[in-house]
Amino acid sequence: MISWQQALQRLRDGNQRFVSGTPRFEAGDSHARRRELVTGQNPFAIILGCSDSRVPAELVFDQGLGDLFVIRIAGNIVAPSQIGSVEFAAESFGTPLVVVMGHSQCGAVTATLSEIAQPTAQRSPNLRAIVERIRPALESLMATELRHDPAALMHEAIRANIRASVNQLRHGSEILERLITDGRLCIVGAEYSLASGEVAFLDAS
Repeated sequence: MISWQQALQRLRDGNQRFVSGTPRFEAGDSHARRRELVTGQNPFAIILGCSDSRVPAELVFDQGLGDLFVIRIAGNIVAPSQIGSVEFAAESFGTPLVVVMGHSQCGAVTATLSEIAQPTAQRSPNLRAIVERIRPALESLMATELRHDPAALMHEAIRANIRASVNQLRHGSEILERLITDGRLCIVGAEYSLASGEVAFLDAS
């Protein structure tokens, strides 16, 4: 298995191909690869991303079948099932890199900001559960001058939510903590721009 630094570079390179419109992977190339993967998989990166239909990780990073272990949920939140999925891939396949990828104009973040500003009882319990997982990372922002600048507030809220999810993964699992301590796993945040197609990696040093 490659190092997390090499895995991160593969994602950077793939995103650059995506942005420039020169993808390496085509749908027609998947037949032989599909046969290779029947007996197992060896993904080089785990992506915890949002369910938004505009942010498909394999396309955004220009990767093929078997390259990425993708977990998608509204608001790229972290709950026990997501932690368990990351643990499974990191332990079973030795995957060295986890990327929590949020994106611009995230509907779940928008809904949370709206809920903080003007609480409503009209959301279903299941939708409210998503909002309540995002809320702690955003409440402090609403107490700053950012509340007077919607665009800046949204930008900072998206990144705060990403960082909160990264922190939960880094410190919410004994398995992941051990892998990080042993140097076998790195967890970083990333933000995808719907406008440009570019992925900005956060604290990926």
